[in-house]
Amino acid sequence: MFKKKTFFVVFEGIEGSGKTYHCKKLYRKIIKLGFKAILAREPGGLKNTKPIRKILLSGKKNKFNKITDLLLYLASRSEHVEKIIKPAINKKKIIICDRFVDSTIAYQVYGQKINQNIVDNFHREILGNIRPDLTFLLKINVDTACKRIKKRRFVNRYDKQSKKFYIKAQMGYLNLAKKNKRRYIIIDTSKSIQANEKQIYDNFLERMSK
Repeated sequence: MFKKKTFFVVFEGIEGSGKTYHCKKLYRKIIKLGFKAILAREPGGLKNTKPIRKILLSGKKNKFNKITDLLLYLASRSEHVEKIIKPAINKKKIIICDRFVDSTIAYQVYGQKINQNIVDNFHREILGNIRPDLTFLLKINVDTACKRIKKRRFVNRYDKQSKKFYIKAQMGYLNLAKKNKRRYIIIDTSKSIQANEKQIYDNFLERMSK
């Protein structure tokens, strides 16, 4: 029996980790179970923030000052929280989100060395008391991730980052996971896709039943 009426699940990971694939897979499975759920993504998860997504992900990898980059992500998140996340919580829906706050910590704080206090101050205003209930981190060998990225037909600014950047970002995620062991579940992507899908699905059902 599932006790939780609303539940906020986030998928995190560097480019090429498979998080978007698994995010969609879990969403489809829980819809079949009869849950009321939404599939969300950042940045640009709604109509009025798609232009921000396009600005953020197109062009040269270093086209913006790192603070400009951060503020664009936060602007998109502010709209996303107000118009997608909060209404879904109020309607007691399950939220499956492709990236959220921890992406900013991993990429902007660990990857670009922005002072975390700046990020934390903005998030206090944007989020209030909203926090994910469960975060799946797709851990991947960085060389494998880079090979997957090279095979993509279309690449964005963050697909063009260096191997060193991805290493720093993934280390950021792993450090966050160590600090938030109850919320985080690390998925070892060296295992089969089927094994990863089962681990994600089983852990989701277990957490929902508590």
